[in-house]
Amino acid sequence: MLRMFSRGGGGQVESNERYYRRRAVEERMAARRAVSETARAWHAKLAEDFAQRAMTSTDSCAIPALINS
Repeated sequence: MLRMFSRGGGGQVESNERYYRRRAVEERMAARRAVSETARAWHAKLAEDFAQRAMTSTDSCAIPALINS
């Protein structure tokens, strides 16, 4: 599945893996900026969730390639 996003131009397409990796980085940065421990923990949890999804997304794409090689 691909996600559409617009950054000042036409309709570019972003893969799920790239989206999840980008969101993980954004959440890690938000965790570092967070003022309270609760906010820090929440952003860290979201970052971990997105990172896990990125790895799962990558693995599911790599499996057919491994089977076919």
